[in-house]
Amino acid sequence: MNYRITILCENSVGPLSGTLGEHGFSALIEPTAGDPILFDTGQGLTLLHNARRMNKDLSRVKQVVLSHGHYDHTGGLKSLLEVCGAKDVYCHPSVFNSRYRVKDTGECNPISITASREELEASGATFRFSREFCTIAPGIYLTGEVPRVTEFETGDQGLYCDCTGQDLDNTPDDQSLILETEKGLVLVLGCCHAGLINTLEHIAYMTGRRDIYAVIGGTHLGFSGQEQMAKTVDAVKKLGISKLAASHCTGFAVSARLSRELPKEFQMAMVGYTLEV
Repeated sequence: MNYRITILCENSVGPLSGTLGEHGFSALIEPTAGDPILFDTGQGLTLLHNARRMNKDLSRVKQVVLSHGHYDHTGGLKSLLEVCGAKDVYCHPSVFNSRYRVKDTGECNPISITASREELEASGATFRFSREFCTIAPGIYLTGEVPRVTEFETGDQGLYCDCTGQDLDNTPDDQSLILETEKGLVLVLGCCHAGLINTLEHIAYMTGRRDIYAVIGGTHLGFSGQEQMAKTVDAVKKLGISKLAASHCTGFAVSARLSRELPKEFQMAMVGYTLEV
C-alpha cells in the first residue's frame, strides 16, 4: 500500500498560495486503495479553507483520528462534521477531560476540546473509544495509550486538569498513527506528549518492528530540556529514520538544531507539505 500524507493545518505555511496557518495540526492520509483518513482537525480556523485550496474532498473521509483532547487538534471537528458529513472518530476515553495550561504567574488558560461529546454526536460523530493499540484499517494502526518508560522524557509540566495547578495532566490520551509501507513504518504524530522515544519503543513492543522510515508531525520537543533533546536526537540517529518531518510544537530553536544535526533527514512539515511513500 502506498500513501500520500498532506499537512492541512499547521503553525506555518509553505509555498502554496492562499493557504493559512494557525496554531494547530491536521494531516490527511490518502491511501492508494480505500478511503482517506483525517488525523486531527486543527483549531478549526483553517481546516476547511486549506482543504478546499488543495482540492482535498473531506466528505470522502470516513474516519477521523484525534491524537489527544487539546483544542488545537480537535477544534475543527464540529465544522468538519457539519460541512462534510458524519464520521467515525477514533480517540482515547480521556479526550473530553478538562485541560488547562497554568503559567508560573498563576494565569490559567483552558485548552480542552471546545465542543462537548453531545454536540459532536448531534453533528454526526460516532466515537470509537479505546486505550489500546488497535487496527483501524488494513496496515493502519493507532498506538493507543503510550507507557512512559524513559527517564528523560518528562512531559510538559505546565499542563493541569484544574486551574489551581494541583492536578497534573500527563495527557494519557496522547496517541499516534502508524502506516505499514514497503519502505518501513511511517509514524504520524499529533503533539507526542508521551515522548517520541516512548512512542517508538511502544511501537516496537507492539509490532516487533524498528524499521521506522519516516516520522511526521509535532514532536513537543519545543517544551523539552537539553537532556531530552540530546537523547532524542541520538536515538533518532541510531534508529536510522530516513525522514523526520517536524512541525507544530517542535519549536523554531529545536527545528534549527534538528536541521543542523540531521541535515539529510530533517524537513519542515508546514501547511501544504506532502510525503508520498
